[in-house]
Formats: sequence, structure tokens, C-alpha cells
Amino acid sequence: MADYSALSLTELDDRMAIVRDNIRQLIEQAAAASGERNEERVSERLAQQNAELEALSKARDALSAKR
Repeated sequence: MADYSALSLTELDDRMAIVRDNIRQLIEQAAAASGERNEERVSERLAQQNAELEALSKARDALSAKR
């Protein structure tokens, strides 16, 4: 997992917006995917993006608490 401690609050918010959009796109791909391999790949990518979003959220919360 990446270290987000060097990012500003604005940068964290921007990155979170990107990850949320990635998740939205992956959900659309999952709905359209046919075949077990495609679904598994999309599922793995969704798990990665959700983990990144959680890490970003924690970093943002920690930064906000310092202010």
C-alpha cells in the first residue's frame, strides 16, 4: 500500500475522487463482463481500489485531525 502521508488534504481528496471513479467504472465493467476469468479480474481490481480508497480515507482523517 502506498504512503499518502506526504499528500495535502486537497491532493488526498483529488486522489479519492479518482479512485471512486475507478470503482464506478469497474462496477460497470463487472456488470458487462461475461466469463469467470473476466469477473475474477474485475473483482480483484475492485478489491484493490477499495483498499486504496480506505487507505486514502484514513490518511485524510489523520491529516484533518492534525489541523
